[in-house]
Amino acid sequence: MGHELIGIRDQEIQFEQTREKQFRISIAMLGTLTGGVLLINSKIAPLFYGADFPIAKLCAMIGALLLALPVVWHALRCILHGHMHMDELVALAIVAAFAMGEYAEAGLVAFFVLLAELMETRTALGARAAIESLIKLTPTVANLVGRDGKESQIQVSALKPGDVVRVRPGDNIPADGEIHTGISSVNEASITGESLPVDKVPGMPVFAGTSNLTGAMDITVTKAGEDTTLGRVQHLIMAAEKTQSPIMRIIDSHIKWYVPTILMIAAIIWFFTRDINRSISALVVSCPCALILATPTAMVAALSAAARLGVLIKNVSLLEIAGKITAIIFDKTGTLTTGQLYVTKLETAPGVAPADLLRLSASAEQMSKHPAARALLQLAKEANVSLVPATEFQESPGKGVTAQVQGELIRVGRESFLKENGVDVHSVPDPSMHEEQGFSTLYVSRNSTCIGWIGLQDKARPEAQSAVKELFAIGVKRVTMLTGDRSEVANRVSAELGCTDYRAHCLPQDKLAVVEKIRKEGHAVAVVGDGINDAPALAAGDLGIAMGAAGSDVAINSASIALMSNDLRRLPFLVQLSRKTRIVINQNLLFGILFIVAGVSASAAGWLPVILAAFLHLAGSVVVIFNSARLVRFGEHLETHAVPSVQ
Repeated sequence: MGHELIGIRDQEIQFEQTREKQFRISIAMLGTLTGGVLLINSKIAPLFYGADFPIAKLCAMIGALLLALPVVWHALRCILHGHMHMDELVALAIVAAFAMGEYAEAGLVAFFVLLAELMETRTALGARAAIESLIKLTPTVANLVGRDGKESQIQVSALKPGDVVRVRPGDNIPADGEIHTGISSVNEASITGESLPVDKVPGMPVFAGTSNLTGAMDITVTKAGEDTTLGRVQHLIMAAEKTQSPIMRIIDSHIKWYVPTILMIAAIIWFFTRDINRSISALVVSCPCALILATPTAMVAALSAAARLGVLIKNVSLLEIAGKITAIIFDKTGTLTTGQLYVTKLETAPGVAPADLLRLSASAEQMSKHPAARALLQLAKEANVSLVPATEFQESPGKGVTAQVQGELIRVGRESFLKENGVDVHSVPDPSMHEEQGFSTLYVSRNSTCIGWIGLQDKARPEAQSAVKELFAIGVKRVTMLTGDRSEVANRVSAELGCTDYRAHCLPQDKLAVVEKIRKEGHAVAVVGDGINDAPALAAGDLGIAMGAAGSDVAINSASIALMSNDLRRLPFLVQLSRKTRIVINQNLLFGILFIVAGVSASAAGWLPVILAAFLHLAGSVVVIFNSARLVRFGEHLETHAVPSVQ
């Protein structure tokens, strides 16, 4: 009950804030519209009542006041708070025009400034649509299933781990959880960026904000509210928008010099020409809205494009670094490969049937969650080999398992694990003759006798080879693969994918040393891993990228950039997005600088009336905004041909 009241109160606060914001916007729009109508009347009235009609001048003055007050008040508020926002220049020009009795000019300048701000706001909101739409994905109510099986509606904010919710076809999933009952297909594009639905069965994870497509499911909640994957993504993206890139910080550091310089130029123009209108035009056209908007609009658009494809960028400065990457270091298992092992060979000792080897090893491994254990259980299932209960199960991490199966002691693990326990492995064929095929081998012993070995392989991701080729094509000089596996396995995967080099038998500290070595060679290094056992290496690179971060707290928190899906083609997209963003920013900055120089020069020469200066001020902002907005659609080809995540 308390959770429900909190949820209702939160909604009431949100509604109140929304109503207040809408009211302020309505008042501002009404004032702008009224001021614009009065200015039009001041120009139309003399046509009917003569040039000296006093009401015309009164309409112009009232209209100018309505339009100018918001601009001047905003400038004063910035000054009082110690912020230089550049609007001070336009505000000063409006006050000067008003003092001269040029009410129509003052009103029109303010009108164009307000119109520019409105367009900036609307375009920024449009560029952030892909981000803000995340907030609407989570439903406000959920169907809670009680212990008696009956349903009741509950506020999503009141959900807690352990609750069971029912999700029907067409519903959005209200919280992160695990499927308890039901089979369905789920569209996870909002989290992973993958366009193809993912089939879900009991035991598989689901994420808040994703859409259930086909079947009804009962889901056990594991995370709710801000703790969900979607909630963390929302929080981190919004935090990224508040950060500044290096170039933005450079511009901000020079703002305090800009206003005095422009005021001095305006004074010089008036001193030599004795024409105050030229100085006013210079003040209006030199308000560097185009220059100020050059970087943030491009960054917001780039963040939107990245979020749409499931690329979570925590800080906009990281986006700049991505374009400078010259070397990429990949962890093998789970990054370049699927992370799922497959049994590819069974080799038995004389007198032992392959089915017995599989039955005993899979039975012993059935309590383990190791990928090798899952591979054995999957093969046993496909081969219709019946498992038997195992007792006294013990697992030695990184070595193997021991269990009692049908009264016999079964060990499954590395060669060194069996040797440590006094088992002679020379009674079975040596797997070294097959090592060129890249096997990982598990030895199996019954009591104290080795009865065979099992060869496993990890398959490369289907898009990995094309992604590596594309990285080379866009200018990455070096692609290194690191793995804790044997050299034969590493060599096979590296050659298959076209990596420049590899390191096998790598422990976490070895991976860290490789990263530091490549950085010392002068490369800008991006490290790509699963974010769990690669945390030291991820932190050591110029850029740390976690793969398949959906649902993983460690992955999202350990890397500077998180790819919510396992599609490796997001990596060349990220590098290209960074470079494209840099190009757009440079275009915007060049345009903004040339616009100000040309505008001030034209004002000094008397070629730029005040009204035209105000219109050009609006036009300059529009050019920059629409140039940046092109980035929102960048990477759409990946949505059309997305590779589904490996589950």
